[in-house]
Amino acid sequence: MLRRGGHSFAGALCKSYSSDAASPNIFDRALKRKQRDRAAWLNRPDDSLLQSVADNLLDRLQDCKRTFPSALCYGGSLHTVRRLLNGRGAIEKLTMMDTSLDMVKLCRDAEQHISDNIQTSFMVADEEFLPIKENCLDLIISCLGLHWTNDLPGAMIQSRLALKPDGLFLASIFGGETLKELRIACTIAQMEREGGISPRVSPLAQVRDAGNLLTRAGFTLPSVDVDQYTVRYKSALELIEHLRAMGETNALMQRNYVLKRETALATAAIYDSMFAAEDGTIPATFQVIYMTGWKEHHSQQKAKRRGSATVSFEDIKKEFGNKE
Repeated sequence: MLRRGGHSFAGALCKSYSSDAASPNIFDRALKRKQRDRAAWLNRPDDSLLQSVADNLLDRLQDCKRTFPSALCYGGSLHTVRRLLNGRGAIEKLTMMDTSLDMVKLCRDAEQHISDNIQTSFMVADEEFLPIKENCLDLIISCLGLHWTNDLPGAMIQSRLALKPDGLFLASIFGGETLKELRIACTIAQMEREGGISPRVSPLAQVRDAGNLLTRAGFTLPSVDVDQYTVRYKSALELIEHLRAMGETNALMQRNYVLKRETALATAAIYDSMFAAEDGTIPATFQVIYMTGWKEHHSQQKAKRRGSATVSFEDIKKEFGNKE
């Protein structure tokens, strides 16, 4: 239950971003690729959470009354985005990209059941090292994938470089409030059973950071929206199975490789005792941050230079300040 609060593998186009400052390796990207392979095997076409997030992201695309001759969709729930695209955004050519070969194969196999006229190609590549030439795309979409990159600002900079001037970047990521119930239950269980805590749930960006990420990456006209979803499960085990099917299980480099049985049972019991509803189900919160940004172009609106105003705040106060 969910509640709201021409087909071929494309070759690499070699032009990747590099940073002088080495980024810390927080996530095990090789493990994440394997997890996404598993997610392709466990694919749930009727996943209401992924469908809702993809729909909301594509609604923002539909609001743009323009044509996008070339587009890239990478990582996350790209197969759900492709299925729900259905002509939104007036895309002519679309490249589907993922680090997981099995996930790309899933998208390719599903393409035969899609009846729109978008020319689609497929590519296996890593969004941390985007193999796209500069200034060659009109649109980039990422739905629930970028929060697994070790250098999120760097990945977003690469996306901006790949866009043509006035190109659009649309992304959604899980925010810091995601799985807060599971974090609490895990922490208490580990303190009780092991006398300390180890990372079990990955760190996520906070809402207050999203706008800064867009600005730091060099996007203009940045926009950030937040939505929150509550999914109810029969048990904590069902929640974990859903996370596996989404490819959202722990991939921290410094993770604890062994989860003691008594700690796992204690986590499930604490989760149930603290958060279970009268019907016996348990809630899980998913906070989603939607980010929109444009590559700079001379036609875009720009802020006026400082001191160019023709009306002062004092004048406004005199005009409206005493009116009720």
